[in-house]
Order: sequence, then structure tokens, then C-alpha cells
Amino acid sequence: MSGYLGLFFSAFVAATLLPLSSEAVLAALSAADAGDAVTLLAVATAGNVLGAVVNWALGAYCLHWRDRRWFPFKPDQLAKAQSWFGRYGLWSLLLAWLPVIGDPLTFVAGIMRVRLPVFLVLVALGKAGRYGVVLAVAQGVFA
Repeated sequence: MSGYLGLFFSAFVAATLLPLSSEAVLAALSAADAGDAVTLLAVATAGNVLGAVVNWALGAYCLHWRDRRWFPFKPDQLAKAQSWFGRYGLWSLLLAWLPVIGDPLTFVAGIMRVRLPVFLVLVALGKAGRYGVVLAVAQGVFA
């Protein structure tokens, strides 16, 4: 059980704006036969999606403070992010698993007021796909 909890926690933290790699934890647990592959996939995906929901919520509510001096984003930065998201649309959330752009993408989705059910489906599909590939590699499926 502690392996699943550690995986969930690492996947959750990795999906926030904090840098952490949950793929290594997933691969190590899989290689050590520390859990059923389907359960590992579900736990990692659930943790990572829940972390992305935190980003979405922060994005959805952060604009309340945009007029404050301490607000971390300048108006032109917000406009650029909103323009990018407007150009590529909802389907870009399938790429929320990508390093560097994935976490900010989920934050911008909150700013853009993407409906939570749509957000959950698209983000979960992308993140589950990524973890599925990590598991397949760890279990030597492509070897």
C-alpha cells in the first residue's frame, strides 16, 4: 500500500508547478513488481490529474488578484498565454503531460474558464497515455 501512496503523492506533486518526476517512481514500482500494472496506471493517473486540477483551480481564481502589485504575471504575459490557448484550443489539454508546458497549460485552462468535466477528460486521457507508455517500457513490451 505504501508504494501506491508514494506513487500517488509523487504524481500529484509532479502535476503542480513544482518540478518532480513521477515517471521514475512508476517505472521503479513496475520493475520491482510492487503492484498490479493496471492499479499502478490508475493511481499515477489519478494523482497526476488531481494535481492538474489544483493548477486549474489556481488559474481560475488567480485573476481576482491581478490588480495587486505582488501578482506574479504581467498583463502582457496573461494576454500571450490566453492568445496561445485560444489559438490551439481545448485539444491542447491532451498535451498536459508534456514537460515544461504541461503544468502551465493546465493553469491557463483555469484562467480561460475551461469547464472542469471537459478539462478532466482531456487531461486524464493525455496523462494516462503517457503513464501507459512508461509502464510498457518498464515492463519491456517494446523490447
